[in-house]
Amino acid sequence: MITRFCASDFTVFSNLEVKFSPKINIFIGENGTGKTHLMKAVYAACCLINKKIETPFDKKINSVFTPNSIGRLVRRSVGRGSGSISVYRQDEGEANERSISLALTTLNKATVKQKAWQIDKDVEAVFVPVKDMLANAPGFRSLFSQKKLSYEEVYLDVIDKAFLPLPKGKPAPERKKLLDILNKAMSGKVIAKEETFYIKNRNGELEFPLLAEGFRKLGLIYRLIQNETLTHGSMLFWDEPEANLNPKLSKVVVEILLELSRMGVQIFVATHDYVLLKEFDLAANEEDEVLYHALYRNNYGELQHQSTTDIGKLAQNSIDDTFSRILDDEIQKGLAEL
Repeated sequence: MITRFCASDFTVFSNLEVKFSPKINIFIGENGTGKTHLMKAVYAACCLINKKIETPFDKKINSVFTPNSIGRLVRRSVGRGSGSISVYRQDEGEANERSISLALTTLNKATVKQKAWQIDKDVEAVFVPVKDMLANAPGFRSLFSQKKLSYEEVYLDVIDKAFLPLPKGKPAPERKKLLDILNKAMSGKVIAKEETFYIKNRNGELEFPLLAEGFRKLGLIYRLIQNETLTHGSMLFWDEPEANLNPKLSKVVVEILLELSRMGVQIFVATHDYVLLKEFDLAANEEDEVLYHALYRNNYGELQHQSTTDIGKLAQNSIDDTFSRILDDEIQKGLAEL
């Protein structure tokens, strides 16, 4: 379980410490407040838990963010500077935290420190980016390995996860329940032939490039549940699940995320969507341990954050503020027309 994240002069963060829920974490804030950067940094650390993975933390960070040089990740300031990040986790039954840290300078010097971070165990971490990638899966992996592409490595990672083989036998009841929910929402199940994904139903097979992009996202989650990538002890990072998704499907997304969390998947979601937030607020109970994290700038432009289990107690909620303003504008327009 990832317990907390600390950053000092890293990208948009001057000084930040965020503590996480072991179950569901939802990040809200205006553009440019670092929601995606926070999730990418934590994701990069999670990718390195298995000691069989020999990629250094600085190299993984660089491939996930793809700056011109790694020193560009240091927060902008006059003259030379330095920054750092640390990610902490606490495994089941353990009393102490494990950690991994990265210190950077604007001269591209990188120093990595670990405290019992790596273990001899498969721990899956999945980052679902805003842009769908399964429609682009055919040939993407071989092209990525041979050419220098301007794609962040999260795109390659998620395609690799989707191509993992399916386990033998029937899925466990809790997994079948989730697949049935998604099957109904998409009107079909996901299958793969060679490097192409399809939705299969009674009318035949429809390749992913011909699907609405919102359905492709659900199809990716279906596949990750189907091949047991998302299982007890894994971490799911989902950037803007609402993108290209009809609002009526937000309830399905929330239901899936809550059930995955109850299965032992730690969830991290960044959103700009009022409907998604309200669906969480209505569907979650105290045992679901949903923690809302607001990232915002104060009157001096400094990045701040607040975390709470009660979304109504957020002092800064740009999504709710916008909808309140729209409601006020609508009332004023109606009064003006009287």
